[in-house]
Amino acid sequence: MPSHPSLSGEHQYVMPAEWAQHRATWIGWPHNPTDWPGKLEAVQWCYVDIVRQLATAEHVEIVFSSATAERQARHRLTAAGVDLARITTHRVPTNRSWFRDSGGTFVQYRPGTASAQELVVVDWLFNAWAKYSDWTLDNELPSRLADIRGYRRVIPQDRSTRRPIVLEGGAVDFNGEGAALATEQCLLDAHTQPRNPGLGRAGIETALREYLGVSSVIWLGRGIAGDDTNGHVDDIARFVSPNVVVAAVESDLSDANYAPLRDNVARLEETRIDGSRLTVVPIPMPRPLRFGGQRLPASYLNFYVANGLVIVPTFNDPADRIALGQLGELFPDRNVIGIHAVDLVLGLGTLHCLTLQEPATPVIEEPRGDPEKMGP
Repeated sequence: MPSHPSLSGEHQYVMPAEWAQHRATWIGWPHNPTDWPGKLEAVQWCYVDIVRQLATAEHVEIVFSSATAERQARHRLTAAGVDLARITTHRVPTNRSWFRDSGGTFVQYRPGTASAQELVVVDWLFNAWAKYSDWTLDNELPSRLADIRGYRRVIPQDRSTRRPIVLEGGAVDFNGEGAALATEQCLLDAHTQPRNPGLGRAGIETALREYLGVSSVIWLGRGIAGDDTNGHVDDIARFVSPNVVVAAVESDLSDANYAPLRDNVARLEETRIDGSRLTVVPIPMPRPLRFGGQRLPASYLNFYVANGLVIVPTFNDPADRIALGQLGELFPDRNVIGIHAVDLVLGLGTLHCLTLQEPATPVIEEPRGDPEKMGP
């Protein structure tokens, strides 16, 4: 499909909040054994449970890497009682299945002051978190999704260098009214896993404004220990309404997460949106999870908000019930469901990382015109 140029103007691309109505959720069926050594089959059964829950709330689009994987998954989904009428399947080759980061961003396109709107796919460059070498198939995913849905796509570029801009979906979170959360560790890093060398804070903010309609960025500091993305915000702080943010906190002073999470909360408490303070709700971290000596990025903040449903990763931890209870109070109009994620987090991500929402198609209002000048 043809792509939009980079357009000037106020908020022509708008990123809805995650709790806005979805047409569907996209996921990629897990197939890369290096992400879950010795656990791939267990993780595939975890995906069955995820789809079982999501399909009660909205349509689920599943991307498979092969016909064999699709046949096996259909058998399992049927055995689990999933309504296959709520699912559409596709075959697209991918390197991994972390669609939040590799699948681009579905956004609303609002040309000027016209009331007509459409959905487009923002096709960010994906380079596997500036860390891994196998990413070329994943980088083609937004183009494939745009073709499947018949949407146009836009390819963000740095204005001065014309280089494509790297951005993963887990690096930003939105309130749907122009504010975004991000971390300096991830988006401004120039040494460890640099995404956009030379772009800087101002360049990142310009890109978020032009392509996602962000008018203000709330900069947090660092992410959590064990996060191979180098500081994605969706493990540490999330909007749950336009002026309410949940934030991960650690009570153990000796834990590596204690100081950076405390700093993030302090930054949030100092933030003003249109002159008003944010309401900051602390969510406890689970106890540290390790596998083979490696710290895993277990966090309740990696939840996903679907239509009438919130799925939350759980870790066989006493804090599971606390996090579920808090999120249940914050989303009183949705079912809040825990998904066992101890095997899933071995891949260094959980529920938000693997899901990608496609917003419902915006309502297009026809111009009414002047009744006195309209014909019979």
